[in-house]
Amino acid sequence: MSEGLWSSRSEAYRTAVEQMEGADLDLLVEWAKPGPDVEILDVATGGGHVARRLREAGAIVTTLDPAPGMRPDVVARAEDIPFADASFDVVVTRIAPHHFADVPAAIAELARVSRRLVLVEDTLYESERVEEAERLRDPTHVRSYTEAEWRSFLAGAGLEVEVVEFLRKRHPFDAWLARTGCEGVDAERVRELLADHSDDDGATWTDTKILLRARKR
Repeated sequence: MSEGLWSSRSEAYRTAVEQMEGADLDLLVEWAKPGPDVEILDVATGGGHVARRLREAGAIVTTLDPAPGMRPDVVARAEDIPFADASFDVVVTRIAPHHFADVPAAIAELARVSRRLVLVEDTLYESERVEEAERLRDPTHVRSYTEAEWRSFLAGAGLEVEVVEFLRKRHPFDAWLARTGCEGVDAERVRELLADHSDDDGATWTDTKILLRARKR
């Protein structure tokens, strides 16, 4: 992932409505059970929306992201978290792993620095057409994964999956494309590839998020 590119996108992600709110974000916060004595690491914090909500609930939150423009507390990749084992009660990452170069390595790191819970949300794999659209819209997209793949990643990191939830998330098409600078012929192709997922005469499109709560064994 290009840190410079992501830094240039930082304001767009801080102000994106579907990033700032949603039932998915509410559920992650509920699962984290934030409070004054709960230490949480937000990995690939992006616009900082998870961290904001957890801090509002009183938790002690540290943010981590490879892009300095995202203003994280710590600049680092998910695959190389610079904290000691069991440094946090909860480790969370939201709608970011499809950008990670090595998801199993990243999940192993999340598990390593957690004392209790690892919470993951990402876009669920649906089809190669959707994957093509995602990569065309954003070349930093690596891949989305199935539920079975996610369960394997978490089990491989020594985590026990307690809960899996699926939530549909709607995206305003124009704003979603503009956030990564996708326009012209590329934008039209993305719309064509996602036609089966589009709503409101093409004004929005909908994907599925997978949310997993896993506990240290």
